[in-house]
Amino acid sequence: MATFQYIAKDAAGNEQRGQIEAGDRASAIAAVRAQGLFPTALGEVKAAAPAPAASAAKGAKKGRKAAPAGAPKAKGGALNKEINIKLPSWMRGKIKTKVLTQFTRQLATLVNAGLPLMRGIEVLKRQMKDPQMKEALNGIGENIAAGGTFSEALTAYPKIFDHLYVNMVKAGEAGGVLEVVLGRLAEFAEKSEKIKNKVKGAMIYPIVVLFAAIGITGFLLVAVIPKFQQVFNDMLGGAALPPITEAVIKASEFVQHNGLVVVSIFVAIWVIKTVIGKTEGGAKFFDWLSLHMPVTGTLVQRTAVSRVTRTLGTLLSSGVPILQSLVIVRDTTGNRIVSTALQNVHDAVKEGEGMTQPLSQCSVFPPMVVSMVEVGEETGALADMLTRIANTYDDEVDNAVAGMTAAIEPALIIVLALVVGTIVIAMFLPMIKIISSVSGAAG
Repeated sequence: MATFQYIAKDAAGNEQRGQIEAGDRASAIAAVRAQGLFPTALGEVKAAAPAPAASAAKGAKKGRKAAPAGAPKAKGGALNKEINIKLPSWMRGKIKTKVLTQFTRQLATLVNAGLPLMRGIEVLKRQMKDPQMKEALNGIGENIAAGGTFSEALTAYPKIFDHLYVNMVKAGEAGGVLEVVLGRLAEFAEKSEKIKNKVKGAMIYPIVVLFAAIGITGFLLVAVIPKFQQVFNDMLGGAALPPITEAVIKASEFVQHNGLVVVSIFVAIWVIKTVIGKTEGGAKFFDWLSLHMPVTGTLVQRTAVSRVTRTLGTLLSSGVPILQSLVIVRDTTGNRIVSTALQNVHDAVKEGEGMTQPLSQCSVFPPMVVSMVEVGEETGALADMLTRIANTYDDEVDNAVAGMTAAIEPALIIVLALVVGTIVIAMFLPMIKIISSVSGAAG
């Protein structure tokens, strides 16, 4: 029999610590669970450490420095609350959402199957291919083994696990339903990524067509039209050209002689937009503009409503307090107009009021959303109602993406056809005149 020290949560979310004897780790976890506790960390109590002098000598033989006199010591292999993880510089970036989503889904499955949290992390760490995530899991495992909770370990990696993730895990630990919360996190990330990919996928074809149109038009203006212009000068002897031909030739000359100026203007516009966008007023203006653009504004608005309601509903259903949930959602919206509206909601709720009035004062949230939130507050099923709103708006985003794609694709093709067709007609009108004059001279 071995002795294991554990940290666990009871049904009320209070932390419990203690020791238990069992034949192996799995039996120890089963025994802790049998007491109605949810283990968050468990470690075997080893034999007492050797004397300081002997330990220092042993460390010296292995080329290691002895621990300083004032350093915290582990007591018989017991869990230690001292957590000190220093991330390497290359770890301070974000990882792909797909990697985090897969990790969360797999960990939820393992924990739900009864596997201890530490064991699940070890299993996932061994099969993890992403080096950044693997390094993070190694640090998280060390944090938990040292006595920290899972949510405390996640805070050491803010670039990977944001406030939403950490707070939901903390709520799951407090309520003893970590596997449920991990499943909700995975579902939330999967649906958010699905919407994002649909929007990106819908824009790929129009962007390709747009760049093709610009490239073809530029090639015609720079390489083809000058040769036609030379033929016209030689064959017509300075005779007047059709107005449309004159216009195209002038456009060609402008691009040839001022191409760098045109490129510089576009670069300058982009730089100015970037600089202004970093200011508070400029960023707020561009966020407002994104919500009110003629074609894409509706899509951006529906996406924002879907994201806000799904995030808030997921947090509330996971046990995160309403005020804390509103702060998290406010900081993760990515749009300052929506963030301001959520701050107003937070202030109203803090004063004991409802969410309906401040939501109705923001143009981002349609009346239908406000009404459903009001019903959710009155019936005490706000989290469920917010999730229903998110599902509804996910469908509307799908429809908006499909409609936008169906409208943009033929529109861009028509524009490309008009531009190229205009250039072709402009070049062939003088050719008809030249052919007529040559035929007349021959007759």
